[in-house]
Amino acid sequence: MTNVEYKHTEIAVKKKLGQNFLTDRNITRKIVIASGAGPQDNILEIGPGFGSLTREIIACNPIFTVVEKDPKLAEFIRCEYPQLNILEGDFLKIDLESLAKEKPLRILGNIPYSITTPILFKLLEHRNSFLSATLMMQHEVAMRISAKPSTKEYGILAVQMQAFCKIDYLFKVGRKVFRPQPGVDSAVIRMTPNNDDPVNDANGFRRFVRTAFHQRRKTLFNNLKENYNLESVESHTLQLRAEALSIKEFFQLFEQMKLLP
Repeated sequence: MTNVEYKHTEIAVKKKLGQNFLTDRNITRKIVIASGAGPQDNILEIGPGFGSLTREIIACNPIFTVVEKDPKLAEFIRCEYPQLNILEGDFLKIDLESLAKEKPLRILGNIPYSITTPILFKLLEHRNSFLSATLMMQHEVAMRISAKPSTKEYGILAVQMQAFCKIDYLFKVGRKVFRPQPGVDSAVIRMTPNNDDPVNDANGFRRFVRTAFHQRRKTLFNNLKENYNLESVESHTLQLRAEALSIKEFFQLFEQMKLLP
């Protein structure tokens, strides 16, 4: 039994932290290769756990930063990989701008299912702090992020993420390569922030998208009429549902909108 396996038997998995640990080394290699991580990068790993992905990152860049919330796992990583910069705490509270002060981050991680959406929105909010984020998450969420218009998966998450980042669905990961085995499959995506924001008011755009999808089966007119002046918008467009619009069409519609007083 290896040291890692021995430690794994000693440290109890915490369900409330959404801990499912990857055991297939071929997949961790694929993640690192897909991330484009190299020796000159300022790398941040989210939730290293028992270090299966950490070990592969070290092969291309021996010194980087990891964020681990579980104190026992943080101590394990500290003992196994003492050269790393270990931040013990909640990723959602980490100051990404300070970590990216010298150089934008390249982010990797097998992120907990339970807080995937908050992590994605934190990354979206701080998209100027990183070059790319290559993340493993629940397959269903990956499908929603990368969804195309006029599909059931296409919604608020897809539009808000794709509006500001290039989203690449990379590959599916079966549930059998995790310990403990989750009840769902996973997938790896890569998000790369756009060079320039397509709208001047990013927060306003995100509010607009949430309003447009407020009730999916209603038309844009019915979802938007209470909050926006629709006089300058074509009636044909307003009779559509939000799921029918492409990202470009959402931008165009937003530019025509004016909030009601």
